[in-house]
Amino acid sequence: MTPWTPGPDATTSGRLPHAFTTPGSSSFVDFLAGYAPQLLPGHRPLPTSEVAAPHGTTIVALAFEGGIVMAGDRRATMGPMIASREIEKVFPADEYSAVGIAGAAGLAVELVRLFQLELEHYEKIEGSLLSLDGKANRLATMIRGNLGLAMQGLAVVPLFGGFDLDRGVGRIFSYDVTGGRYEEHDHHSVGSGSVFARGSLKKLWRPGLDADGAVRVAVEALVDAADDDSATGGPDTVRRIWPVVATVTAAGYLRAGDEQLGEIVERVEQERREAHRGRGGAAR
Repeated sequence: MTPWTPGPDATTSGRLPHAFTTPGSSSFVDFLAGYAPQLLPGHRPLPTSEVAAPHGTTIVALAFEGGIVMAGDRRATMGPMIASREIEKVFPADEYSAVGIAGAAGLAVELVRLFQLELEHYEKIEGSLLSLDGKANRLATMIRGNLGLAMQGLAVVPLFGGFDLDRGVGRIFSYDVTGGRYEEHDHHSVGSGSVFARGSLKKLWRPGLDADGAVRVAVEALVDAADDDSATGGPDTVRRIWPVVATVTAAGYLRAGDEQLGEIVERVEQERREAHRGRGGAAR
């Protein structure tokens, strides 16, 4: 991250600079753009050539009765190499929303942290939560500010979702590198394995799913993506590395435990082994 340097109105008296005590926008990003713009990801000098950096891969999200589930695999790649087997790509944006990252991993994690701070800052200044549509729009603006880096190969494409307190339902939003915001219905996936995950979601998702059923569908979609996409890491039963899976409901953000995920993975693998043996028996 770029080292912090004092703004133009910084003082040496120990008092806060005027920018910190002057009323203004409830947006922390707007404040930072005026006081220390060099700290924003999109204001950094552009690389002169394509940069080799770890990339996050597949994120899935789906709606169920009472909220959403968001899940991401744990693999990061750098070209043909596995850069990490344990990266986390799904984060709480605030108490009632979650964001998953695909693309340049370092920039994506930094963008998520800035987004979390943006929502927290708004809540402290305004004394209330930003609406879910407002959160989705703020994230779109932040992605748009990263367009220059995206054109150099350092693209960040998040998936955002949460529980809409006004409507009482879970909602999902996708984005493109220009900051375009699109509301998705029922389910969606982004990243290198998204084509395979979407095919799985279309077959497995159904209206009326409960939270446990939706978690199972999300895990199985990631397993299907990992089966066909080398950049997506499937559940690692040897190292006990499971996907990051979280539900967001009226009760807030809740991450699924390793014990629950291990049981789901075991059931999915057992069912597939039995199906495989059945096909083999029929062939004989």
